[in-house]
This record gives sequence, C-alpha cells and structure tokens, in this order.
Amino acid sequence: MKSEEQLPFASVLDTLFTKDPLPIHLLYRLSDMTAEELAMFRAAWTAVPTPRRRIIIRHLADLTEDNYVVDFVPIFRDCLRDPDDQVRVAALDGVWDVTDTRLISPIIQLMQSDPADDVRVAAAGALGHFVMMVEWGQLPERFAPPMVTALLAEYEKVDTAVLIRRAALEALGAASHPRIADLIDAAYESGDEGLQISAVFAMGASADKRWLVTVLGEMDSPDPEMRAEAARASGHLGSSDAVTHLERLIADDDIEVQLAAIEALGRIGGDAAHNLLLRLAEEEEDGELLDAIDEALEELSLFAGEFKFLEYDEEEEEEGNP
Repeated sequence: MKSEEQLPFASVLDTLFTKDPLPIHLLYRLSDMTAEELAMFRAAWTAVPTPRRRIIIRHLADLTEDNYVVDFVPIFRDCLRDPDDQVRVAALDGVWDVTDTRLISPIIQLMQSDPADDVRVAAAGALGHFVMMVEWGQLPERFAPPMVTALLAEYEKVDTAVLIRRAALEALGAASHPRIADLIDAAYESGDEGLQISAVFAMGASADKRWLVTVLGEMDSPDPEMRAEAARASGHLGSSDAVTHLERLIADDDIEVQLAAIEALGRIGGDAAHNLLLRLAEEEEDGELLDAIDEALEELSLFAGEFKFLEYDEEEEEEGNP
C-alpha cells in the first residue's frame, strides 16, 4: 500500500470526496497545493455533495485554528462564493488569522449583501480580525478605512439584524476611530442584553483601560454569558487588577465562565496570575479545565519570553551595542 505522501493527488481527492469515514489525515495534502493540484481540486469540488463539502471545509477551518503551518487559503477564498451558506461560514472562519488583503473586499461584500444572516455575521467577525491586524501593525493602515466605513454603515442601518449589528460592533472595537468609544458607550447603555455583551467584547478589543471598571463590574452579572465575556475582555485589557476577580470566576457554576477566566489569566500574565494558574494545575481534577490551564500557562510563558527578549533588546540599544 502506498504511503500518504506517495498517493497520487487524484486519488487523494477521490478518497476525501467519496470515502466514509472522512480520512482526516489526508486533508493535510490540501495544504500548499501546486497550481496543477488546485486546478484539479476546483474541477472536482463542484461535484461534491453539499453535506460532504460542509464537513470538509469545517475540518479545514478547524485544522487552520490548531495548526499555523497549514495553508488552505485558496480553498477558503473559493468557498466564499460557494452556493451553500454553511460552507461560506466555515470558509470565513478559516481566514480569521490570514493576512491576505485580497480577501478584504469580498468579505465586505458578503457582510453587506449575503442572503444568509449567519454568513453576514461571520463576515463581520472576519473583518474584525483584519482591523485588529492593522492596529497591531501587521497590515498597512490604508486597509482600515474601507473596513471601518463598511462596518459603521452596517451597524447604523435601521434594518440591520441585531446579530449582524452585534458582530459589527465587536469588529469595530479595535479600530482607531473617534466614534468607536461613543458607539460602545451607547450600546452598553442601550438596555439590549445582546448589545451590552457585544459592547463588553468591544471594550476588551479596544485594549483601552478606561473600560476596566465596567468590565470588572460585569463579572458579577447574573448572566453567565456576560460574566464570560467580561472575563475575556479583562484578559485583553491586560490589567493585573482583574486577577482577584478572575480567581472568583474560576469557581463559577458555569464552565464557560471558568474557561474564560483561565484564558484571561494567561493573557494578563505576571506573578499573581502565574502562581494562581500553577496552584489550579495542582488542585484541579476536571480534564477540560486542566487543558485550559495548561494552555494558559503556555501562553503566559510565551508572552513572558517575548517581554524578556524585548527588554534585552532595549538594553542592547541603550548600551550602544549593534
């Protein structure tokens, strides 16, 4: 029997598109396809039944989230035009961390005019990640204005569905635009529970500590969805003042709140968060929570290493060393 690497690409496609159960390991052969392989994929993909296309594209999006080495972007780009809305949503999920700016225009169009609301929500979320990459300096600033303009227009349309407005507000949170803070304030004071949760999300995305008091207060909300969002927002704000509040949420009755609190500790970092996570790792017995604690400790260590590297770099400059 031929190994996975030796299997002809046509056989890989036939197996992926027809055999049950889906051979997940062969999906990796769709990464970094040559021009000839991509042409073969496109020719065969249109004949794949919709349920199978949904399964494959969702797995590709999940693999992209877990593995930064794979590259399925050409497939995701094509699938933004797929006739099935679930395939389009999965393709949008797959491009969240992609820096290919050619995707921005078609994603804006999907947010503005796709017939399926869930696709428009996913498109707004994908734009939010592109906006954030601009703010982090990973993309040139010239790409932000068209996205921010489109998101603002969608948010302010009177007939825009609430879920799409929420996604647009969340996407705008990281944008450097003079109107964003007022929009967040208005949404938080709107009385609409969904918009309030999205406003807290946007507070975290803004990385602006003016929102810290509000975020900490919402950790006592009776709504577990709000408590979880407040925990995540505190992680993005990065203040050590949140650590004691997050310690309380780790004992929350809702596991999503617990997971959000653990994730936030990993983002905040520092000795207090590190020691708390270490203690939790020794005491916790729940497997899902233990996995989250391990991931948080790994992220905390990664950021600590980057910070030490930056400190060393600055010391080198101050001493005049090359």
